[in-house]
Amino acid sequence: MSSEVSNKSNGRSTTQNKFFTGNSGEKLTVNHLLEMKKKKEKVAIVTAYDYFNALICDRAGVDGILIGDSAAMVMLGYHNTAPIGMQEMLVFCGAVTRAVKRALTIGDLPFGSYQCSVADAVQNAVLFIKAGCNAVKIEGGTEVVPLIRSIIAAGIPVMGHIGFTPQTSSLWNNNRLHGKTEKSALKLLEDARELEEAGAFSVVLEMVTDEVATLISENLSIPTIGIGSGLNCDGQVLVSHDLLGLYQGAQLRFVKHYAHLYETIFDAISLYRKDVKEKKFPQDTNSFHMDKNELRKVLRKLKQQRKLRND
Repeated sequence: MSSEVSNKSNGRSTTQNKFFTGNSGEKLTVNHLLEMKKKKEKVAIVTAYDYFNALICDRAGVDGILIGDSAAMVMLGYHNTAPIGMQEMLVFCGAVTRAVKRALTIGDLPFGSYQCSVADAVQNAVLFIKAGCNAVKIEGGTEVVPLIRSIIAAGIPVMGHIGFTPQTSSLWNNNRLHGKTEKSALKLLEDARELEEAGAFSVVLEMVTDEVATLISENLSIPTIGIGSGLNCDGQVLVSHDLLGLYQGAQLRFVKHYAHLYETIFDAISLYRKDVKEKKFPQDTNSFHMDKNELRKVLRKLKQQRKLRND
């Protein structure tokens, strides 16, 4: 398929020129995100798991694309993130990074890829980089500081993740909202400072109260990336399937739908099925024809073959 898309059948003509490619098309690095923090420019990050969606996200001008372990649920149908492994994540990482030219790509180290040993954490982080990622993300606070230091020592940038940590929270108390009490707030602040001191270039704050997320953002020199943590984080991240409205039913409070693609896709496929059943698709304009003289030759040959069989 050509990189230049033209759709004249519905009266529109869309080309690659309409897509945002950044001020200069320059490939973003962790240093760009740190500069954005200094300039008080918000960081826009989305998740993506496949080539085509990553291509759109990158052309739309997002600053970062997270290849999240949420792929376990939205792409593979698991009930949580725990089952997904390195091999599956590496497939998603490769698909995304082959599409991205500008955005910073961050691979989400899945459950089991760093808990066993420092060596495992470093080795798996290296595999993400070899798959094309620019950085990795790891869940946890002070307990993962030694892992972060070792991964960074190997030359790999690390994004932290505190607050609600989907990989393990359900194994304990499954509390989604963090920072509701003095004890919880102070622990989050300690974790954030420890991650920064360990060398993390940013930290995701998931389901942290607005007040505590604000305090953390004000007390760190690295950008905070919020998801369900209020407006005052240095940036935001949303799962692309959520912001595109690809789900029905109850939605998380912090999700905003910028499209309603579930209904659009459902209606399109339903109409396709109806057209097939009613013999309205394909039409002649969707079909191909052979030369009439060649068809006559084929029919003549078939007639001769039938005659020979009957004799």
